[in-house]
Amino acid sequence: MKKDIKSIFKPHLEPKEVYKGGKNTPPSNKKIYKLSSNENPLGASPKAIAAMKAILDKIDVYPDQTDIRLRMTLAQDFDGQLSADQFLCGNSGSEVIDMLLRAFINEGDEVIFSNPCFLPYSVFSRWYGAKQVDVPLLHPNYDLDVEGILKAINEKTKIIFLTSPNNPTGTYIPKSVMDDFMARVPKNIVVVFDEVYRHFADADDYVTALPYVLEGHNVIGLNSFSKTYGLAGQRIGYGYTTPTIANYVRLIHKPFLLPLTSIEAAIGALNDNEFVQKTVKTVLEGRKYIASAFDDLGITYWPSQGNFFIIDPPLPEIAFTDKMIEEGIMVRPVSQFGAPGKVRITIGNADANNALVSALRKIMAK
Repeated sequence: MKKDIKSIFKPHLEPKEVYKGGKNTPPSNKKIYKLSSNENPLGASPKAIAAMKAILDKIDVYPDQTDIRLRMTLAQDFDGQLSADQFLCGNSGSEVIDMLLRAFINEGDEVIFSNPCFLPYSVFSRWYGAKQVDVPLLHPNYDLDVEGILKAINEKTKIIFLTSPNNPTGTYIPKSVMDDFMARVPKNIVVVFDEVYRHFADADDYVTALPYVLEGHNVIGLNSFSKTYGLAGQRIGYGYTTPTIANYVRLIHKPFLLPLTSIEAAIGALNDNEFVQKTVKTVLEGRKYIASAFDDLGITYWPSQGNFFIIDPPLPEIAFTDKMIEEGIMVRPVSQFGAPGKVRITIGNADANNALVSALRKIMAK
């Protein structure tokens, strides 16, 4: 029987949903504010830029064989609460997700996530033949369905993805909810706690993965340098966890994994507390201003702990997105994230936020 090359393709890799980032290239014929990708409203950390420039004459040689220098700097950034061997670094937070799936998932294993959420949780897990179990966030407030997740766990469950603040909803998991969940989740399951927007969370009961890692739980705090530090173009991220998990996952860490410029940029950014504080201040002020404008205009939105909002637009999502482009604002439809009909809007700098509000007023007046 004659067979072609497709006969050896893995069936779980057949074309299905594919992660697509927000549009990266604004129209060139007019001033456009890009509020579609949750990028830093101030640009990149000046110390990160300086660190990259200082190393440019050395890009002809291989970078560090391991990520140890960055891990040591991260340990300092966490005030010595964690050791360097508790960190995992990769080319973006997304690659750390991929490493975790490669380390723990065999074909037929199960992964739990809660839509609306970051699409790579499901897309990447499919690459390794995992069964994807969606326990949706509860309506209308997008709260975590703790009981639903616990009921969905079985002997094949290997990883549970939690996100706080959550992309694209901006909602978060209160500490009391997280405490309850971590006390009840089985000890042979890895909890990936995506906290890439943690710097912008100011709720009194917000919690990161750190206290649970310190208590020895099988949890991984996932972070990125793309948001707070403005290094989206450098594609660098990290996770922190127990020494046992970190040392295991590091077995699949490729040598020379991180580019030299990314290592230097990340180390520079971690030493730029002034830029971090300025970024957070800009986002929190912008978040308050935009929320007030939404209230005045009667636009339905969800309170956010991130550097973005999700809204129920006054027009169908694509028509609204197109109309916003006409007004000079790029925003992001998020049906692909599991939030049909909704649109995500990034908080920008003062000029961008003013332009956003002006565009919304114009659209709402029609």
